[in-house]
Amino acid sequence: MTVKSTLPDDDRQVTGDALQSTLVDLVGLSLIGKQAHWNLVGPRFRSIHLQLDEVVTAARDFSDTVAERAAALGLPPDGRPETIASAFTLPSPKDGWVRDTEVVEVMVECLTAAVGRLRERIESTEKADPVSQDLLIGITAELEKQRWMFDAENWPKD
Repeated sequence: MTVKSTLPDDDRQVTGDALQSTLVDLVGLSLIGKQAHWNLVGPRFRSIHLQLDEVVTAARDFSDTVAERAAALGLPPDGRPETIASAFTLPSPKDGWVRDTEVVEVMVECLTAAVGRLRERIESTEKADPVSQDLLIGITAELEKQRWMFDAENWPKD
């Protein structure tokens, strides 16, 4: 049994690649957020702890939306642990306790990288599938907001 796509094969391939890569980034981002959330220490613990929850919630919600979009196009999403582990390349925190300042830095780096990758996918899906492109634009806007909020924690910068 196969779900039929409304897209031509070439456009479906471009869109499928963009959605699958985004799914990997979002699932990984949610894991990074939780890892930092559980191991965060420092004087800004509470505010950063709560902000990490926002990132995790957004990443989880968006990953579900992305996976469902792929499925609607006849592309089976792959969120298996081995797939995420083998394809994930965003920066992540070190193991063990992580100072609040280090968490802020790694979240800014991770979100910057995720947004950069999303912008490339936005460009690649412009003609292939404007509906998926619109979805990626919305995700990018939220992740840019989260990045800005973490970056603001770094002020004043030396």
